[in-house]
Amino acid sequence: MAATPQDPASATPRRKVSRHRGEGQWAAGHHTPLNGNEQFKKDDDGLNVRTRIETIYSKRGFDSIDPNDLRGRMRWWGLYTQRKPGIDGGKTAILEPEELDDEYFMLRVRIDGGRLTTEQLRVIGEISQEFARGTADITDRQNVQYHWIRIEDVPEIWNRLEAVGLSTTEACGDTPRVVLGSPVAGIAEDEIIDGSPAIEAIQRRIIGNKDFSNLPRKFKSAISGSPLLDVAHEINDIAFVGVNHPEHGPGFDLWVGGGLSTNPKIGVRLGAWVPLDEVPDVYEGVISIFRDYGYRRLRTRARLKFLVADWGPEKFRQVLEDEYLKRELIDGPAPAQPVERWRDHVGVHRQKDGRFYVGFAPRVGRVDGTTLTKIAELAEAHGSGRVRTTVEQKMIVLDVEEPQVESLVEALESLGLTARPSPFRRGTMACTGIEYCKLAIVETKARGASLIDELERRIPDFDEPITINLNGCPNACARIQVADIGLKGQLMLNDRGEQVEGFQVHLGGALGLEAGFGRKVRGLKVTSEELPDYVERVLKRFQEEREEGERFAVWASRASEEALS
Repeated sequence: MAATPQDPASATPRRKVSRHRGEGQWAAGHHTPLNGNEQFKKDDDGLNVRTRIETIYSKRGFDSIDPNDLRGRMRWWGLYTQRKPGIDGGKTAILEPEELDDEYFMLRVRIDGGRLTTEQLRVIGEISQEFARGTADITDRQNVQYHWIRIEDVPEIWNRLEAVGLSTTEACGDTPRVVLGSPVAGIAEDEIIDGSPAIEAIQRRIIGNKDFSNLPRKFKSAISGSPLLDVAHEINDIAFVGVNHPEHGPGFDLWVGGGLSTNPKIGVRLGAWVPLDEVPDVYEGVISIFRDYGYRRLRTRARLKFLVADWGPEKFRQVLEDEYLKRELIDGPAPAQPVERWRDHVGVHRQKDGRFYVGFAPRVGRVDGTTLTKIAELAEAHGSGRVRTTVEQKMIVLDVEEPQVESLVEALESLGLTARPSPFRRGTMACTGIEYCKLAIVETKARGASLIDELERRIPDFDEPITINLNGCPNACARIQVADIGLKGQLMLNDRGEQVEGFQVHLGGALGLEAGFGRKVRGLKVTSEELPDYVERVLKRFQEEREEGERFAVWASRASEEALS
């Protein structure tokens, strides 16, 4: 007997069967793009957009730019649209990209290892004055960022940069970003090993190479042989840290999987010692793992730190050795803890050749084209042809003869650049903020500069190393989670019930010395207006309650919530 058809109204609905698409890992055979970013990268390599900029967009203007180039591929050449003026932080997450976009760009100059000649610095300053309304911020990744760049001027800017050996290639985008390096590589008296040859080899082999120009997301790198641990190695995707192997001598300890943003992770050691001449091979192996095994389904999980967390260091090292290097790595020691609390190289220091280098502090990385040009002139007038940028938004002049040192220090002071800064000027860092950044919610640069002034006036006797990092949004470009006092921008209500700019407070983060993330006290937020009062209050409590030799981060981890509020 035939079955009676079921009444559709009473039938159990069938579950839709969908095929699991995995994490979009190429090594697992998942090459179908799973989001818009992966699609536009598959459609055309980001490096190819340069030709369109030079032949079409720079000639026809902003309105001629294809949206996938404008908000995607142009990043491969260091270009982001900047925030349209006058849009408050409450609109950041509400408006469409085209409503936030100004018709001007931020342009990032890539400075691997922070290494510049005075000729290069002069060109950077001249470009700022001619094309960027004088803007030129030093970033915490050793780069220089311009604003107010017109698309029509980009080819000429490239010509001038490349004429002196600089570029913007892969300064942004899902690419191998700038390779951080010790700013005193090759000259410091206490250096374990000079990593500069490895940085140069990576530049030649990897940067601009289409084998590595389509990564799941950005890839951040650091190489330093300084015992000060001066490149924030703990929060990079890959880092090579100088160590002395008891049998093999100077080389590098290999770290992977660090990063901040909204899911911060401290990098992990693979327990491997890498000699200088093998650093480029190991770098290529790690970035290849990221390219092939990295997660491409969700942008929020597309950083190497998530793969390392899922695999663990043992599996990661095994895959690196078996599938990419085709050999075993040598086991090695961990780096020693630095003896210095500051690792920014500010001040006057003797080089191993008997000359001196002079590190100095702008305010929160903010300089301008005229100042950069004058720094180049001052360096040359005092016998130097080399300058450096640092990962703390500072600068250094190298190779100064002893009789010239004090004259240079005084000349820098006349530009508002001090080699003897207060702890507040030395230790305060700020991201771009709402002035130019489309992701920002609050203002940061001016707020950081005014905070320095207030603290210098209110607590002139404070002489402990302290880091105060201001970020305009949750993305942690200014490394808020690893600062003594980290300030994450947000909107909040003041005592009068008005919506105002403010910050969520993180306390007691650190790098180098017992690296870890800051403590968040429940409900601890402060308005921008009240920020100087709050920081003054908590620093004075630290002075009152600290034990002999105790660092702020240690005190903050044990202090009561009342003392921190």
